[in-house]
Amino acid sequence: MSETIPQSIRERTRRLAQTELTIVAQDLFLEHGYENTTVDEIAAAAGMSKRTFFRYFASKDDLVIGKYDLFGDRIAEALDARPADEPVWDSLRRVFDLTLDYVQDDHARARNDAMERIVRSSPQLHARYLEKMQRVQEILVGRVATRMADQSSGRNDPKPAAVVGAAFACMQAARTAWLESSQDQPFGEYLDDAMSTFRIN
Repeated sequence: MSETIPQSIRERTRRLAQTELTIVAQDLFLEHGYENTTVDEIAAAAGMSKRTFFRYFASKDDLVIGKYDLFGDRIAEALDARPADEPVWDSLRRVFDLTLDYVQDDHARARNDAMERIVRSSPQLHARYLEKMQRVQEILVGRVATRMADQSSGRNDPKPAAVVGAAFACMQAARTAWLESSQDQPFGEYLDDAMSTFRIN
């Protein structure tokens, strides 16, 4: 017990620092551009030394891609927090509430869109982004498989991966539709509409 608690505290502290660095860096990227922003400037804006920065990220590129690791951790924790007897599809819908601010909040969306443009502009970053997003889905697939164990048709059951893939497709469809709309309705309602296309227990 005494070994696991300090590790948990250290990990939470580390992730908080990584999240703060990512937010600070995104604001600087928006203001000055990605190429024109240095690690020294990011560290200074976050109130830390360059050496401390490198405790959390190996490079500026890692900081950009690291946000997807943080997103994966948050989404996994959100799914773990859902009631075990809740239908999987309903749990995934509630987990996607984490994305609401990224879409509805103008400042958060501007940051997110800027980061996506940076990632798309670099073949190396884009390849790593695709790997990270695949990891996010794989993290959820294992958890969904556990919840669907009673319905499993075998050891290599494709259903959990299909369910997670369908959920992410619904989220992306809802995001696209909402951004192209007048945005009078909350993004959450678009998510509800997209995910109501399927009924998965």
